[in-house]
Amino acid sequence: MSESLFAPPPRPVEPGLYCVATPIGNLRDITLRALDVLRAADVVLAEDTRMAGKLLGAYDIKKPLLRYDDHAGPQVLPHILERLREGQVVAQISDAGTPLVSDPGFRLVQAAHEAGLKIHPIPGASSVLAALCIAGLPTDRFMFAGFTPNKTTARQRFLAEFKSLSSTVVLFETGPRLHDSLSDMLAVLGDRDAAVCRELTKLYETCVRGRLSALVADPALLAPKGEIVVVLGPPEDVAPSQDNIDEALKSALETLSPSEAAQKLAQIYGLPRKEIYNRALKLKDHDE
Repeated sequence: MSESLFAPPPRPVEPGLYCVATPIGNLRDITLRALDVLRAADVVLAEDTRMAGKLLGAYDIKKPLLRYDDHAGPQVLPHILERLREGQVVAQISDAGTPLVSDPGFRLVQAAHEAGLKIHPIPGASSVLAALCIAGLPTDRFMFAGFTPNKTTARQRFLAEFKSLSSTVVLFETGPRLHDSLSDMLAVLGDRDAAVCRELTKLYETCVRGRLSALVADPALLAPKGEIVVVLGPPEDVAPSQDNIDEALKSALETLSPSEAAQKLAQIYGLPRKEIYNRALKLKDHDE
């Protein structure tokens, strides 16, 4: 067997800030490299130090824990940066999954960059990627949009931003809000393929896939328990109407020449540039 097929031995952990991904449910999903860093860390930063303590305890790791979240972050940030300047190993973890995804860690990473300090990613579990893997929806282009707003009006306004986005959208949701959120998705985005992924990597892991209309009507999704990731497929291709093209042309012609507007819209709609250019000239002549 080739030597290259064997896992490399642990390497010394050099000083710096480490963004360490932790399990989202199943504790065996932690990586060997994550354990190396946590064992070498001088301090571990966590949103919830109690949860972090349970994780470290599961692997018999005893390290100082420091709370780092939206509230404590500004106060402890100077102290963390000083530790890094002294050459310490600082490990940052989230409650579950990959740090900086829907948590305040980016402010620390930003400050470390500005201070010229070393930052290392330790990849691993991610509910976003786990949901994409099992949803059966396009993954060549996707957008992570985080949690939806609590209130219906704000949520519908939020969802409207993705109406014409030609990519898969991944959202976080809570059980009590799920049915209302799915209903708003159907109302705002139209009936499209989607998947509701719940309790990923845990004992009661489920993935319910179907049209949004079917998911809204599914009694099992009225108020499920656990952590939920919703994956929305991109809108289905619909041939643009002449009115759609004319409206887009009128808007584009306010700032662009007919040639520039035709070039831009030809790329968007996948239509011949000459066809759109001729229409742009007619519209411009009509307005004049």
